[in-house]
Amino acid sequence: MLLRNRFLLLLALAALLAFLSLSLQFFSRWLPVSMQLKTPVHVLPGLPVRLVPIAPEREGALTAKNRKRIMPDLLTEPSAPDPLYEANLYCNTPGVAERSMEGHAPHNFKLLSVQVMIRHGDRYPLYAIPKTKRPDIDCVLEPDRDPSHPNLADFISHMTKGSEAQMDGTLSSLPRYPSHSLCEMGELTQTGVVQHLYNGQILRENYLKKHKLLTKDWTAKQVYIESTGKSRTLQSGLALLYSFLPGFDWKKISVKHQWSSIFCSGHCDCPMRNHYLEEEQRRQYSYRIKNAQLEKTYIDMAKVVGVPTKQLRASNPIDSLLCHFCHNVTFPCTKNGCINIEHFKTIKAHQIEDERERHEKQLYYKYALLATYPLLNQTVSRMQRISEGKKAEAFALYSAHDVTLSPVLSAIGLTEARFPRFAARLVFELWQNTDKPQDHYVRILYNGEDLTFQTSFCREQERRSSRPLCPLSKFVNFVKREMFSALNSTSYYDACRQKMF
Repeated sequence: MLLRNRFLLLLALAALLAFLSLSLQFFSRWLPVSMQLKTPVHVLPGLPVRLVPIAPEREGALTAKNRKRIMPDLLTEPSAPDPLYEANLYCNTPGVAERSMEGHAPHNFKLLSVQVMIRHGDRYPLYAIPKTKRPDIDCVLEPDRDPSHPNLADFISHMTKGSEAQMDGTLSSLPRYPSHSLCEMGELTQTGVVQHLYNGQILRENYLKKHKLLTKDWTAKQVYIESTGKSRTLQSGLALLYSFLPGFDWKKISVKHQWSSIFCSGHCDCPMRNHYLEEEQRRQYSYRIKNAQLEKTYIDMAKVVGVPTKQLRASNPIDSLLCHFCHNVTFPCTKNGCINIEHFKTIKAHQIEDERERHEKQLYYKYALLATYPLLNQTVSRMQRISEGKKAEAFALYSAHDVTLSPVLSAIGLTEARFPRFAARLVFELWQNTDKPQDHYVRILYNGEDLTFQTSFCREQERRSSRPLCPLSKFVNFVKREMFSALNSTSYYDACRQKMF
């Protein structure tokens, strides 16, 4: 009996040890971001800590097989808008697991083309808060410093050899990658580069490995690249392309310069677009001065830094504070005190509320229709050429800004979509039904999420098995006709020049 009891005791202990071992293996894969970094960081008070899987150490870690093993994000979305949660999403921390639906379609559908619009990655602030020290952020790329990417070292090496690339206009004089030990105003950071290296890796997995959209012998005629004249947009585009293309070859890289942030090219003369934008700016001002808590916050912050409230407000402090927040850098302090997390939350909360009112008032929507027509027309025209069997680029990349993507989202009816985060991507896919080759369809995805049936032109489209995607004809009709009917016009020219009453 004694031997039997000892045996049962040993068996129970063995089972307990096995359970503890498995538990440790599981939880060791999930650590707060600050514990993953090789250098210590300051976590701001009140900042919810996001639990993420440790970043992969080698290329190929984002394969479909591995993605299935990634656990859901443990930081769940709050029931009501939360300023810190929204700010965290805006930062777009590299390495956070995300679900990507690009390239998903029924087996009898063939992918014909992909057009991607991106916002540049994380950048240094465009504005400085008066009488405070600028955030100390290093823009020299160092593969051994977090956040990093398996391709970062090779990316740096390739970017030093770009003399054979064809860069349009002023793009040829811009640096191919950030390199200042103290970031310059508006400069792309290492985080921004890494964000787009991951974007390129995701698109490569979904479009090249699954659908062979481009092969190793791809040509310059198959790829279209356009960027604004800012180093942060050019560098973001190059980072995405480096991870995406099947063999990055400078001889095949040709980047067109777009001088307009809304990509209106030769169709920028539109008085009514400017009118609606001015009306929207007046709405923003009126809404801001009604917010007593926001005004009190600006007064408090102005006292901290020792400048008039008007000067503090004009410096757009949220731009700099977001940089502090995203990089876990302590908010500015002076002899009068410190700007704190409550100041930040108040300003961010007002931004969220302003977004809601903006959709209700519709002034921005009218501006967006006119601002984005040239770019959307170019997008849909490329799709039409391909569907008719004519030659056109299989992959197009537009490297742009938040003021580019935001009106596009509004114009196509994605009113629930969040304001473009750093390294946001908006994708337009063109598909062909191989059983009925004359039938072509589109999918529209934002940051990897399929929002096709949330667009204004496909919202009523039934999700039937025979038509699981949105017919191309609906997108064409929207761009060529419906966009103008919302403005009581029949063409872009008339909508831009109708009389103001």
